[in-house]
Amino acid sequence: MTNFHFVRHAPVTAEHLPYCYGATDVPVAPVCADISARLASRLPQPARWFVTPLSRTRATAEAVFASGYQAAPLAVEPGFIEQHFGDWHGTAHDVLPSKLTRPAHPFWIISAEETPPNGESSEAMKLRVGAALERLAADHAGEELVVVAHGGSIRGALAHALDVPMRVALHFSIRNQSITRMRRAADGWHVMAVNETP
Repeated sequence: MTNFHFVRHAPVTAEHLPYCYGATDVPVAPVCADISARLASRLPQPARWFVTPLSRTRATAEAVFASGYQAAPLAVEPGFIEQHFGDWHGTAHDVLPSKLTRPAHPFWIISAEETPPNGESSEAMKLRVGAALERLAADHAGEELVVVAHGGSIRGALAHALDVPMRVALHFSIRNQSITRMRRAADGWHVMAVNETP
């Protein structure tokens, strides 16, 4: 078995919230030390740690280390980066609907099938995340893995584990600094917890 403990990064700075920032590298807001300390107490030790290429995931991991968790090397895993919105990066949320080719998902800014120009659909992200999940599960059998990632990629991991379309997984709301736990067992994926808050 391989156990995955996904942590969604801390909130980004307020000036970026009105815009579609997706896979761009926007800064994280000051990370709450109390929440980081509670995360430190709930995550397994020892564990292998993974972050995405975006600095908000590294900053979140480092805040957990600073709050009592013994620091570990941070491996960068591009497969878990947030959905790439291509030419729509930086678009204000109130402008984005005018660019869509199909109705947005009720609980996401675009439909699962919509592919932004020079970007990727949620379904394409699911395939990317699923490949990374299976690869890490095989490479680290029997280990505990902590992955600091993004709301979109964590939903992609859930869609892969549950074998459901992304339009179903988009009904999950993944809170900042929450934990989603899943296990790769011999017979398949087992989702242990979703949106566990410290």
